Amino acid sequence: MTRILVPVRYPPSEHSRRTLAAALDIAEERDASLTVLHVDPYHWDSDVTRADLRRVVEREFGRLARTRYVVREGFLVEETILDEIVAMGADVVVVGSKQASRWRRALRRLFSGPDVEAYLREEADCELVTVD
Repeated sequence: MTRILVPVRYPPSEHSRRTLAAALDIAEERDASLTVLHVDPYHWDSDVTRADLRRVVEREFGRLARTRYVVREGFLVEETILDEIVAMGADVVVVGSKQASRWRRALRRLFSGPDVEAYLREEADCELVTVD
């Protein structure tokens, strides 16, 4: 079975909702399982739980079959996403074209550092789908 990973913000932005909708379409087309991931950076003081993530996603999209919800903490969002890709053996990752960690956006302003999409294109050994 194909395994799809979709990282989203919490609470989901409009862009995260579009990215999730695209991931759901791909999961349905490919009869795949879906993992919805939120990365909670160490420097944020928030206590997002899997139940919180599930509740907000199901409020928007209804109950989702073959879907698991994961919340991870990490310093760099893109590295934490890559760790999850490897851990779950993801076949497809669906990301928003504008998704970049706050830390990376700040650095990019100064040094033109990579965003999540560019980082995953270079590092991940799976199909990467970008949603505008």
